[in-house]
Amino acid sequence: IKGAVSTSVKSSELLAKYGIPEVSLSDVSGLAVYVDGADEVNRMLQMIKGGGGAHLNEKIVASASDKFVCIADESKYVSRLGKFPLPVEVIPAARSLVARQLLKLGGEPQLRVGFITDSGNEILDVADMDLSRPLTLEDELNKITGVVENGLFAREAADVLILARAGGVEVIKVGG
Repeated sequence: IKGAVSTSVKSSELLAKYGIPEVSLSDVSGLAVYVDGADEVNRMLQMIKGGGGAHLNEKIVASASDKFVCIADESKYVSRLGKFPLPVEVIPAARSLVARQLLKLGGEPQLRVGFITDSGNEILDVADMDLSRPLTLEDELNKITGVVENGLFAREAADVLILARAGGVEVIKVGG
């Protein structure tokens, strides 16, 4: 099967516009490569994604891929994650419950007003969260009842970062 797996309605519309066949992830046994951007990426190639609200599907596709290539400009390459608010997708009925738990963890959640994910959920954008231990926090957040997924990509970090710098392009791999 030749084509591309989409992670959002907007991506599906772009695929159709440019005549690229769309393939459902359910119709393939895996993907050779997943290419996407990030809102922030650190030196370990862990990321915050979800500024566009598609981080749930992006994480699913990343987990099904043999290789994850991130493309970003140098403004998104950070020494420590957390300047960009962390998106947390929540079941609407649990939004307040989840927000209270995020406050207890030190974050400042704000509802992304007027936005509903492709899965019908809401997003809390969390500022001031301590992201010094991304792997631990990613798991801790997903254990909160009502959280569907969060925008930390620590378990599904990129394999390769193609970083656009003022002087040219740099290819970064962890440990290489």
